[in-house]
Amino acid sequence: MVEFTEGQFDIVVVGAGHAGCEAALASARLGLNTAMLTLNLDSIAFMACNPSIGGTAKGQIVREIDALGGEMAVNADKTCLQIRILNEGKGEAVQSLRCQCDKNAYHREMKRTLENTENLRIIQGEASEILVKDNKVCGVKTTYGGIFEAKAVILATGVYLNAETVTGNHRQKSGPSGFAPATKLTENLIDLGFNIRRFKTGTPARLDGHTIDFESCINQVGESGVPSFSFLSKGDKENLRECYITYTNAKTHEIILSNLDRSPLYNGEIKSSGPRYCPSIETKVVRFADKDRHQLFLEPEGADTNEIYVQGMSSSMPHDIQKEMYRSVPGLENCHIMRYAYAIEYDCIDTLDILPTLEFKKVEGLYTAGQINGTSGYEEAAAQGLIAGINASFKILNKAPLILGRDEAYIGVLIDDLVTKGTEEPYRMMTSRAEYAIALRQDTADFRLTPKIADTPLFTDDRKKAFNERQVAYERIMGVLNGRADQNTAKEFLEKYGICGSYQGATYSDFIRRGAKLDDIRTHFDILQDENKHMLKTCECDIKYEGYLSKSRAQIERAKKLEEKKLPLGLDYQKISGLRLEAREKLQRVQPVTLGQAARISGVNPADITVLMVWLATNK
Repeated sequence: MVEFTEGQFDIVVVGAGHAGCEAALASARLGLNTAMLTLNLDSIAFMACNPSIGGTAKGQIVREIDALGGEMAVNADKTCLQIRILNEGKGEAVQSLRCQCDKNAYHREMKRTLENTENLRIIQGEASEILVKDNKVCGVKTTYGGIFEAKAVILATGVYLNAETVTGNHRQKSGPSGFAPATKLTENLIDLGFNIRRFKTGTPARLDGHTIDFESCINQVGESGVPSFSFLSKGDKENLRECYITYTNAKTHEIILSNLDRSPLYNGEIKSSGPRYCPSIETKVVRFADKDRHQLFLEPEGADTNEIYVQGMSSSMPHDIQKEMYRSVPGLENCHIMRYAYAIEYDCIDTLDILPTLEFKKVEGLYTAGQINGTSGYEEAAAQGLIAGINASFKILNKAPLILGRDEAYIGVLIDDLVTKGTEEPYRMMTSRAEYAIALRQDTADFRLTPKIADTPLFTDDRKKAFNERQVAYERIMGVLNGRADQNTAKEFLEKYGICGSYQGATYSDFIRRGAKLDDIRTHFDILQDENKHMLKTCECDIKYEGYLSKSRAQIERAKKLEEKKLPLGLDYQKISGLRLEAREKLQRVQPVTLGQAARISGVNPADITVLMVWLATNK
């Protein structure tokens, strides 16, 4: 094969899924000459599973991506079909935006954005080798012999590495939805020193909406007055389509249980690790045998198609069994399957091989992001792509890397979990993973994170204007709420709403801390009538949870003392006396960059951290 030079670039991004798109946009917007290599231009930002953005904890991640100058939130707002807030009956810390997007429109809008971004070239082709010289990346070679010279490379290969789809006893070399897999790169990654593992995920069938009896299902309408994902978007989102709920039943479960011998998950055909928090319907029926039904959501794939996604019923059963299963469900008795469900197995890396910057420990300038890092979900992938794009760019620009703390963002929790603990199954973000969830609400993402890009081109004029307007509004509202209420009116208010405490010298904030609702305060005292309702809620939450936030800040400050103590990379922990054997092995494998990271490694206890502190003090 004749090799030839495709071009010289600062950064080459391999892959154009949700991670690859964010990585390429970030580096190009930061002024770096960027190339994005994709197996198929038609798979750019492809939603292989449910065409939805957000959800529990994921909605927070999308807001954080937006606050750091990413594109996912903007694109979700452009293509939204229905939007809701999940967990609205629970505390604000766990409330999350979720929208059903138009699948084809999402792809088209992201492709259009990429094509019209300066400094970015998009090329269809398959990467076959990462070129390295003196343990430093220098380019990418394609299967056609094209050489992309580069100072940094970001691998965002999704689920395409040696991908195989599995349905019943049928196994096929294929990426999601029939796209071609990437078959040449895994061996090269092994040669470079990556530890490769095999993960599995799956997707349900898509049904013809014309053949569904929606009247037999529960209508799930969208919510009005819900904010947009992006801080740049103006106004609340409209709901254009409806979703529906139905349930499996005893007949469905009987069909599944009587055919487990034909299930790849139970007959040994699939051996790789699958997602714990998004199991197949077979796994749910077996694992939760006490449940007589499981909830299913019927959600539109787009405005230009009749395809309906059946959330909650992913499967790798043979087609004939799938047909029986789906038709046993109320409302689906006469359904026509347009795309059958399948499982997909793929290669990914052990994330203990990468640094908190997402750079590979053994090859300088080589970064990984998305499902190649063992994560699941568009949002987790996009977040990693954004951080990898920023850090690869900052490295070339000789700027300090962007490493977010667990106290600063869900993105920080995500990446820290990956590089400190690793994952034995597809990793999914949840609010329970964040120890400072109350400080990481979705409505405060810009206040927490946008200042971190203030000195970069990611802080565009539009973003600067939106950020400043929100800051001014926040300070104006808080200024009013911290003012003293009229005593006579305050006395009437406390009596009317049965609120305890003195009214003398009390502020509106005092009433909120005692349990009063801001809407009642606004009505009774006739204040803040023209303010944005979403900013009012942010201020109310900050006041209401002030005590918890104060405790969180104290915990964060204590934790930061350990984060400030750096550990040298390449340190031989086997030679540090006083460390337990298990701690030596774990520390040697992870190679933490700070004492704080070392303390979060499973198998490393406080006594081991004390030993390391002594070692640092005596080896300055």
